[in-house]
Amino acid sequence: MTLEQRFVTEPPVSEPDRQHFYIARAGEYVREESNRLGRVLSATITTFGCQMNARDSEKLAGILRQIGFVDEPDEEKADFVIFNTCTVRENANMRVYGRLGQLNHIKRKQPHKMIALCGCMMQEPEVVEKLQKSYRFVDLIFGTHNIYKFAELFVKCKEAGRMTVDVWDEADKIVEELPNERKYPFKSGVNIMFGCNNFCSYCIVPYVRGRERSRNPRDILHEIERLVGDGVVEVMLLGQNVNSYGKTLDVPMSFAELLREVEKIEGLRRIRFMTSHPKDLSDDLIAVMADSKKICPHLHLPIQSGSTRILQKMNRRYTKEQYLDLVKRLRDAIPDISLTTDIIVGFPGETEEDFLETMDVVEKVRYDSAFTFQYSKRSKTPAAMMENQVEAAVVKDRFDRLLARVQEISAQACGRYEGKIKDVLVETVNDHDQSLVTGRMDNNLLVHFPGNETLVGKIVPVKLEECKGFYYMGNQES
Repeated sequence: MTLEQRFVTEPPVSEPDRQHFYIARAGEYVREESNRLGRVLSATITTFGCQMNARDSEKLAGILRQIGFVDEPDEEKADFVIFNTCTVRENANMRVYGRLGQLNHIKRKQPHKMIALCGCMMQEPEVVEKLQKSYRFVDLIFGTHNIYKFAELFVKCKEAGRMTVDVWDEADKIVEELPNERKYPFKSGVNIMFGCNNFCSYCIVPYVRGRERSRNPRDILHEIERLVGDGVVEVMLLGQNVNSYGKTLDVPMSFAELLREVEKIEGLRRIRFMTSHPKDLSDDLIAVMADSKKICPHLHLPIQSGSTRILQKMNRRYTKEQYLDLVKRLRDAIPDISLTTDIIVGFPGETEEDFLETMDVVEKVRYDSAFTFQYSKRSKTPAAMMENQVEAAVVKDRFDRLLARVQEISAQACGRYEGKIKDVLVETVNDHDQSLVTGRMDNNLLVHFPGNETLVGKIVPVKLEECKGFYYMGNQES
């Protein structure tokens, strides 16, 4: 009797029961293969891109563990290799193709090895077409909208015995109560919404992640309560634009109102969130942050450009002056807030005057850190078809000038805590010096100080002895 013949029961129609059925069925395939090879099967997930992708990978890891795989970080040794891809910038795509080329040679020697690709890159039809034509050794391809079906797709791939492709144009539901495996036992990301409605002219995210869908607040609170019961002390609330949370709910709820409810959860020590779009950041949210004992005084607030003219071309829907006014209101309410940002250099049509407007914002705001990017043309976005694309040499020159100034200001801004005592959540024993541990302050700055593995997962007071630019050396206070 074949394995397929053993499963005579029809899978449930409703979720998540259907996926739990397929998790059990996938487990049978994994056990059969393990018995044939005489060892436990292993898997590895390589994650490209943002915090949302990292959270998706935790969900995939939870399903892998439940169906019987163990972790193996080495792609060459792992029986199942998964790339959770990003497509925000073209070089991310090229990295994936390069890794696949290396795996092709290995798979010829290990024909049982499985390779899966998922995530944002798979939402581009031309990418899937290229994979089907030139990378036939890939076993499974799926996108961003049906990650919850991972076990079902694994089973279909096994039973088909050939490349299986299942990419949806849009999501049809949010499925709760499926396994996930956290990277850290003491902190976790929590999706509060999916997708994006902003359609910034340079960004491909709305096309690959779909329109905004907010999770039910009861489901979010229940998940956080379970995480806290399992030892989590810090959560990161995740969404492409958390400030617009709740608009798609049957009974609308603002992000500020959700934060008030999360704050009430006993045992939760820290609350973070990202990403915030400036156009949607309300005075109510600022007030909640100012009054909170748990929300970390750190806000990632992407500016992208300091030129109002370029911001309009980007479809960001705020001006330079509105952004600076928002920063003033934040700092008036939360004087010690840590502000970080994203900046794009070389957007189509950007002049030297536009670039100097960006430099002016950097000088005025004095960010604790900034993620700076050279504009990357993405197909299907309006910006890719704009005239006056900036020459690469000009973009590089502006990028270098911006980066140098950002780093100078960041080092100065981060140094303001020298000599102070701050609470630090210890995350790990230091990779380079086993006598040290590494953790983060509530403003997200790294701190290294003497300690051992017994401190991991604890929040401890640390005196910040010396600022090294982007991190601190310190000593634990008794």
